[in-house]
Amino acid sequence: MPLAAGDPAPEFTLPDAEGNLISLSQLRGQRVVLYFYPRDNTPGCTREACGFRDAYADYQAHGIAILGVSADDARSHQKFAQKFRLPFPLLVDEGGKVASAYGVFGPKKFMGKEYNGIHRTTFVIDPEGKIEAIITKINVETHAAELLKQLTGS
Repeated sequence: MPLAAGDPAPEFTLPDAEGNLISLSQLRGQRVVLYFYPRDNTPGCTREACGFRDAYADYQAHGIAILGVSADDARSHQKFAQKFRLPFPLLVDEGGKVASAYGVFGPKKFMGKEYNGIHRTTFVIDPEGKIEAIITKINVETHAAELLKQLTGS
């Protein structure tokens, strides 16, 4: 059964690009934007990440943590974060275990080829660890700014 707003967010512990372990439970007490993206250094994923980078100070000012998740390895995340000066953690979900728990890992098609991968999806998790919102229709150009407005009312 797919996750829905009001459900408890699946707990996870994943390494970031530097090898630090980050658990969702460590962030209890604050809102979390958990965004799953298909791949580092691709045009759409880069635009989405840079949108969160550009709005990062405003998210922080409202006490909202940002976590990016893909199946890329730590080295790929390091290069991506350094190249685009991303100030928030990129979590390594090799094999897509956490993405699967959130229901966003599965069959995809690109140029006639079918493969398993991460579907671009953002979860907003409330301070108690429940899913507040799930966003699946994402415009990578405006997503971060629109979500910030939605969450803060400003």
